[in-house]
Amino acid sequence: MTSDARTPEEYMNELPEDRKEPMERLRKIIKENLPEGFVETMWYGMICYVVPLSRYPLGYLEDKKTPLPFMALASQKQHISLYHMGAYGEDSLAKWFKEQYEEKVGNKLDMGKSCFRFRNMKKVPYELIGEFSSKMTVDEWIELVDKSGRNRSR
Repeated sequence: MTSDARTPEEYMNELPEDRKEPMERLRKIIKENLPEGFVETMWYGMICYVVPLSRYPLGYLEDKKTPLPFMALASQKQHISLYHMGAYGEDSLAKWFKEQYEEKVGNKLDMGKSCFRFRNMKKVPYELIGEFSSKMTVDEWIELVDKSGRNRSR
C-alpha cells in the first residue's frame, strides 16, 4: 500500500483504525530514540527518517534534491514494515535485532534485507525498536554509505 500523503501527519490520519495505535506508538518511539540529526519526512509513500541535504548535500544516489534515507515506517495491507537501511549496510546490526527480537518476542522475525515485517499488532516490540533506532548516528550512517560505495548513481 502506498500513500499520496505529503506529510507524516496526513499519512497517520489516513490509516485504518486498527493500525493507528501501533503506528503512532512506533512513530513516537522512533522519534524519541533516533539520534540527533535525522529528519522525519515522507518518501515513496512512507514515513521516512533521512539525513537532510544540509548535512549530506550529495543526496541519495547523488541526487542533490533527495535526502539520504535511513529508516522508514509503513502500514502495508497485511503488516507494518520497518525499513532500516543501516541494518542492510551493517550485518552485525541486523543480526543483533533478529536475535533480540526472537529472544524477546519468542518467534522468528519476518525480514528481508532491510525490511522487518510485523503482522501481529500485539507482538510489536516497541522498546526493542526504540533501542534499534538509537544504534547508529548520522555520522556513522554517512560513513557506512560512503565506504560502501552504494550511494553512487549508476
